Amino acid sequence: MTQARPGRNIGALDQALRLGVGTALVMMWIFGPIGLWGILGFLPLVTGMTGVCPIYGLLGMSTYRPPVVAEAPAEPAPPQG
Repeated sequence: MTQARPGRNIGALDQALRLGVGTALVMMWIFGPIGLWGILGFLPLVTGMTGVCPIYGLLGMSTYRPPVVAEAPAEPAPPQG
């Protein structure tokens, strides 16, 4: 996978999963079920918010796909004659 935009290397699904997991871990830390280990939830939360994963950068990976921009339809040729 190649990096599409300098710096950004997290795709939409990857970003949504990181935000969900990070939020869940931080909430469990706040409300007590997992204790201080929930602080680790800030890692996926921050990478999900910024769209940048330093580990992906080190490994040369990227799940980011730039949006597809549709080309304008070609104008019809003027009538000859």
